[in-house]
Amino acid sequence: MKLGIVVNDINTEMAGYTTTYLAMAATNRGHEVWYMGVADFSYDADENAHAHARSVPHRRYRSARVYLSKLRGPEARVSRITLEQLDVLLLRNDPAEDAIKRPWARLAGINFSRLAMRHGVIVVNDPDGLSQAMNKMYLQYFPEQARPATLITRDRSEIKSFVKEQGGYAVLKPLSGSGGHNVFLVSPDEEANINQMIEAVSAEDYVVVQEYLPLASKGDTRLFLLNGEPLQYQGKYAALHRARRSSDGDMRSNMTAGAVSHPAHVDEEMLQLAEIVRPKLVQDGMFLVGLDIVGNKLMEINVFSPGGLYSAERFTGVPFSRRIIQALECKVEHVRRYHHRIPNREIAVL
Repeated sequence: MKLGIVVNDINTEMAGYTTTYLAMAATNRGHEVWYMGVADFSYDADENAHAHARSVPHRRYRSARVYLSKLRGPEARVSRITLEQLDVLLLRNDPAEDAIKRPWARLAGINFSRLAMRHGVIVVNDPDGLSQAMNKMYLQYFPEQARPATLITRDRSEIKSFVKEQGGYAVLKPLSGSGGHNVFLVSPDEEANINQMIEAVSAEDYVVVQEYLPLASKGDTRLFLLNGEPLQYQGKYAALHRARRSSDGDMRSNMTAGAVSHPAHVDEEMLQLAEIVRPKLVQDGMFLVGLDIVGNKLMEINVFSPGGLYSAERFTGVPFSRRIIQALECKVEHVRRYHHRIPNREIAVL
């Protein structure tokens, strides 16, 4: 299998990233893995999409740090590849990370992967589905029982009225943000600071005002879904509990915001939430997804580059990354048997 992996920038990838473990698992299973950043694409007069890409020397790897070092080092294979030569293109770039400094890059992965898809390359998650999920409004397309009460607006008076209706508690965050950037907890004690919070969030986007769930003070649980189902391998679920370090008004459970991960207990409420959202995720061709759960509600659905798989593997001793690569191998076989007659959105979750 020839696997292409799209990231924001190869130089900013880290050893603990889920992407690194997926790439290493694929390499160790004998597959040819090519990394490319969203700035590495081109569309030529030959009407094909190309990319400047890098691949590690072919061998088995036990260390993610060594893997990344080899990828960036002089031993790496560097080539200008044609995307249609790939079997699978795995989109692992987060458009929100490029929204401010590189707005031109936000849609690059989606747009160029569509060209690859036209030539029969399996693209996951499905780029047409991802285009509908470019911001946090995507959560509003799922059943109301699965998500907190939410207001999305730039009107300061509407925000304050919503917070008042919620008893003085609410969570404020930007519509297109990621990584816990500009996420605030409004409480009666912080009422005097609400204007500054609104200004900070609205300076970059619409403001998402969300019902505050008291259990959020204890963090959230990220549950991975594969092909629309909770990712389970060797009898264990791929999940982790994330608890925030601070107790101030900056309410973030993201690992990039300094949260601490712990083993997670996956209960029936979480599995029920997964079942509630499954139909639309399957409809949208979402191969690998991270559900961020507090109590019996979904705080977010990460469909672009859900992280934390390494922590889930470390806590359970289960190689979930291997299971994900096995799922991609099955898709390649399905496509070959059916001579590319299955639409990408269907093969993405098959």
